[in-house]
Amino acid sequence: MGLRAALQRAAILSNEKYRGIRLTLKPNLLIMQAHNPEQEEAEEEMEVNHSGEAMEIGFNVNYLMEALAAVDGEAVELGFTDGNSSCLIKAPGAVSARYVVMPMRL
Repeated sequence: MGLRAALQRAAILSNEKYRGIRLTLKPNLLIMQAHNPEQEEAEEEMEVNHSGEAMEIGFNVNYLMEALAAVDGEAVELGFTDGNSSCLIKAPGAVSARYVVMPMRL
């Protein structure tokens, strides 16, 4: 299961106006959650290579998916500092292209 596919599934139930999605990072686990005003919720989980501290951060799911679509290859690196900082997206080892997505409050 790819990250883009999981985000697309969760995005179906995100708020149509704000398109917010909450990412929860735990050691070796990424949880993606979205909800809308009709009290509908979506949750996707996937295994990731993450050994840092647990954290939560919100993004506009459309911006994440656009950046991921621009990354060449199957693997992708997401760089987070904390729950209020931007996310750096790039292909592993890539130096020619990097994408930055700013967080949003959910």
